[in-house]
Amino acid sequence: MDTDAPAYGLWLLVLVNSAVFILFAFSFFKPRTKRDWRSLGGFSAFVVALFTEMYGFPLTIYLFSGWLQTRFPGIDWFSHDAGHLLEMLVGWEANPHMGPFHLLSFAFIGGGFWLIAAAWRVLHAAQQQGTLATTGPYAYVRHPQYGGFILIMFGFLLQWPTLLTLGMFPVLVWMYLRLARSEEREVRTEFGEAYRRYAQRVPAFLPGRRRDASVDGQATRGGRPPGVDATTTPLKDRRDDG
Repeated sequence: MDTDAPAYGLWLLVLVNSAVFILFAFSFFKPRTKRDWRSLGGFSAFVVALFTEMYGFPLTIYLFSGWLQTRFPGIDWFSHDAGHLLEMLVGWEANPHMGPFHLLSFAFIGGGFWLIAAAWRVLHAAQQQGTLATTGPYAYVRHPQYGGFILIMFGFLLQWPTLLTLGMFPVLVWMYLRLARSEEREVRTEFGEAYRRYAQRVPAFLPGRRRDASVDGQATRGGRPPGVDATTTPLKDRRDDG
């Protein structure tokens, strides 16, 4: 099927869209430490790679253009709509922006941003009160903010898969897992039993069946909450993770 004329080389759109999503994530995540900035930096690199192929140069389409044109001769693979590869490959005939993968991607992206924002509100309230954050998203997973970034990136993969982002995604997931484990070692060493009981009840990333136990939401040590994300402990006491 013939769609739009080629719509690449739009570097201003690359810049604007990258800036919008990075600033949006910044406003929700509110990075402070080196660990925070590393988390946001990985996500930012993913976003820039995505929009570079979406509006700048379609590297993935270019590399596979011969095979794609042979297997799907009725599609103009250098049109902008053809960048929605999953819709094209399953033979979605209508506007790809209304395709199943594109619509599903909105759910993951919106859910990821909601999770980051909801976790920050709970986290900030716990910091102000000097208590352990165990309500809202923290009642279901210990690392909702990292989980939010993973959901957003997966949503973008459904919407516009590229070789670069497909390669970056498992690396970034591994990075977030490492950051989470590093944080938990520090928190467990410093706060001991209160965090151990919380970690026994609540899974790290994937919500599931929790143990039937009361939440020790008021447990503190030294007036500081044993947090579970990079921004959990009060800002003045947090230590950089180089």
